[in-house]
Amino acid sequence: MTAPTAADYSHLVIGAGPAGLQLAGHLHEAGRDYAVLEAGPAPGEFFATFPRHRTMISNNKRHTGTQDPELNLRMDWNSLLSPDPELLFTRYSERYFPPADDFRRYLADFAAALGLRVRYNTRAVRVERPEPGGEFVVTAADGTRYRAGVVIVASGVSAPYIPPIPGIEHAEQYATMPVDPAGFTDQRVLILGKGNSAFETADNLIEKAAVIHVAGPHSLRLAWQSHYVGHLRAVNNNFLDTYQLKSQNAILDGSVQSIVARPEGGFQVRFSFARADEVVKELYYDRIVCCTGFRLDAAPFADGCLPKLVINDRFAELTSAYESVNVPGLYFAGTLMQQRDFKKATSGFIHGFRYTVRALARILEQRGYGAAWPHRVLPPEPAALADAVLARVNRSSALWQQFGVMSDMLLIPQDGDAYYLEEVPVGYALDGGLGEPGNGLPAESLMVAVTLEYGPDHDRVDPFDITLRRAAQNDAGQAHDAAYLHPVVRVYRDGDVAAEHHLAENLENQWDDERTHRAPLVAFLEKAVAW
Repeated sequence: MTAPTAADYSHLVIGAGPAGLQLAGHLHEAGRDYAVLEAGPAPGEFFATFPRHRTMISNNKRHTGTQDPELNLRMDWNSLLSPDPELLFTRYSERYFPPADDFRRYLADFAAALGLRVRYNTRAVRVERPEPGGEFVVTAADGTRYRAGVVIVASGVSAPYIPPIPGIEHAEQYATMPVDPAGFTDQRVLILGKGNSAFETADNLIEKAAVIHVAGPHSLRLAWQSHYVGHLRAVNNNFLDTYQLKSQNAILDGSVQSIVARPEGGFQVRFSFARADEVVKELYYDRIVCCTGFRLDAAPFADGCLPKLVINDRFAELTSAYESVNVPGLYFAGTLMQQRDFKKATSGFIHGFRYTVRALARILEQRGYGAAWPHRVLPPEPAALADAVLARVNRSSALWQQFGVMSDMLLIPQDGDAYYLEEVPVGYALDGGLGEPGNGLPAESLMVAVTLEYGPDHDRVDPFDITLRRAAQNDAGQAHDAAYLHPVVRVYRDGDVAAEHHLAENLENQWDDERTHRAPLVAFLEKAVAW
């Protein structure tokens, strides 16, 4: 019996989480023929389970003192982008760290309000390409086959990452462990992992467990210092006090070599300490919990469609267009985009990938339909260009959230007007993505990239140590030494940086002072963009 076949699509999106819905919104607005396949009965099924303790750590700041919707998105880490200015998550919760169930409700309303074409209870179990270079065929659990020229995987990191430790099968998994701390009363607990899920779990057990050890091979990184929001957030770091103030808990730096079940109960763990010349000790625990993160579920991909995997096989390796490096036409959206800037920016989080997903939608339009990147035309005078740059860095949420990853681009031909393009991934522009023929942009031009960036050693600076030297506030002469977020303007000639300018950091993130910000930028552009 032949399996049923649904209609062909130009684009097939796998997963109706925030990334899948965000991309579907752009495809819908562009009038493309698409469908979204979602395994669960509603959008955002990941958030039905995670975080396990049901409180999100994505900021939901409703009161900002401004009515500017773009500025407000800097403080709103949960809303998706849409043509409806009222379709914001800030209307769903007043909590700064909101409940996960409120976010699920928001996603369902988002899909319904925009009329997105989502097929629920449709789990994609196989992705293949019968003919080399031909259409993809995606088979659902019920046997229905969907054909599409382009497939975008937006299913997130849906499988647990389990480290290759002998005896790891004895560990309980973060995804399925009980969350009632009463069951851990008076027990010795080892938590594997040093991320937010590990410390969220540790904080939950503090009042009941006798001893809690949090262990991992890498040094603990604090988000307020690294500026990477995937590192330990302050909301989850109560455990640090119980360690440093000697309350029976500890953080172990090193690696578990083996886990062995003891006949009398509990587990013997051989642990190699990184800080003690690799001294190995045997430690005893009643429970072991594995909080070591997640990975892409590669099981559905047939041999000819299996993307090359990197970072402990957790992510597909992507081009600067968010396309698989070895499977043309197979793209990735959402948290899977973070392979491009792993643990450096915010592509793994909603407030970051909502912009990279919009960039992906523009890339698909450019590649599939010859559409030019959205742009406006400016006179090529340095003062006009500087004013356009300052207007954007003072408002843009995309550049603010995706620091160093997302840029505004100025294309300046030798003759004629300049073109201002917003929200272009830096890597895509430097790889020549904007030079696709037929896109209506000048082929021969200087390229000026505008980004917001932290200083190169910002993660080594303690922002609370007033004795450390930092670039002076509003000091144009020290701008290049700034550790905090500030605008950077680079001029590229033939793909190489020909000139670079840093704007002085500012306490209120307002780069609009004539003497400190505008005049130095105008002077830089007068010299740097001269043909």
